[in-house]
Amino acid sequence: MENFTRLLSAFALAFTFFAIAPQEVSAQEVVHKIAFHVNDNDKKRMNLVLNNVQNVRKYYDSIGEKVIIEVVAYGPGLNMLRSDTSPVADRIAKMSLEIDNLQFAACGNTRAKMAKKAGKEIPLIDEAVQVQSGVVRLVTLQEQGYSYVRP
Repeated sequence: MENFTRLLSAFALAFTFFAIAPQEVSAQEVVHKIAFHVNDNDKKRMNLVLNNVQNVRKYYDSIGEKVIIEVVAYGPGLNMLRSDTSPVADRIAKMSLEIDNLQFAACGNTRAKMAKKAGKEIPLIDEAVQVQSGVVRLVTLQEQGYSYVRP
């Protein structure tokens, strides 16, 4: 019986050791999060933002890391995401098909002000989602760990 107790104790000790021993940890996936800010109605600035988006994605793809990108437009920059005024709508449509984890956020406050002034609804491109406030969206993204870029 004494041998059985020793064997049982040894088994319990071995089990405890293996249960708490470090396990092989798989490599953590690196994820970068970037918020781009657009508040100018300037085609060159809009294209600069889109160039930055493409370059950032290309870089992180080349080193095998993931990137999540959100472009936030408000004020005069909302014209970037309007289907009736955007000088870069075709480029955004193409990029949205090519780049995973890319989102375009349109400021609802700006859109409402533009609609009131124009006396009609302001149409957005299909790739845009409306947020209540562009500024608040940028703050929220930064609080969630997004890096902030204003080209």
